[in-house]
Amino acid sequence: MASMARDLLAQDTVGATLDRITASAVALVPGCDAAGILLLHGKRVETVAPTHDLVVESDRLQEHLGEGPCFDAARSGTKERVFRIADFTQDQPCWPAYASRARDLGVGSMMGFLLFTEDEDFGALDLYSRRPGSFTEDSETAGWLLASHAAVAFSSARSHAQMEQAIATRHVIGEAMGILMGSHRLTEDQAFDVLRRFSQEHNIKLREVARKVCEHGRLD
Repeated sequence: MASMARDLLAQDTVGATLDRITASAVALVPGCDAAGILLLHGKRVETVAPTHDLVVESDRLQEHLGEGPCFDAARSGTKERVFRIADFTQDQPCWPAYASRARDLGVGSMMGFLLFTEDEDFGALDLYSRRPGSFTEDSETAGWLLASHAAVAFSSARSHAQMEQAIATRHVIGEAMGILMGSHRLTEDQAFDVLRRFSQEHNIKLREVARKVCEHGRLD
């Protein structure tokens, strides 16, 4: 687990970090056959880094029904929330519609862990087994430790990616301003104001306006 935590922080991109998280779940959590990360955008579900088609099918089902353990874990406001369904052959009063359909998908048992840091909730780490009764207390402990490390690594990777994007955007805007200043004899403030007004009037993001200027040397 310690080696995994160091490996997560060493990944170069957000996508690589998420892929490593779910692969680690299958490798490290006893009983886990498949894993994925569920992100909620309102009521729309996004499946990230699934290790098996089962994960995608389960997430689509939860989105369609508007219920399910992973769906609830991702939107939970309680940061200690962990879901474990030991046996899908038994009735599940919390998610009756999902449970009956999940059995048809081949889900025997599953767990869901909220991914969060002190500042933000990210989604849910979802672990699946095709066998009932596969997940034990030890499995839950391992899953919770993995989810805790994963949330920190996810946050770090995303912050790094956002910083890189911000730097790249600033560079493009600066280059576009230089082009406008040279071609129209504008001051720095005037060049930026031209970009800003064009962005607002045409409802185009400022970085896209700047990229247009860099590619074509003009706005029109």
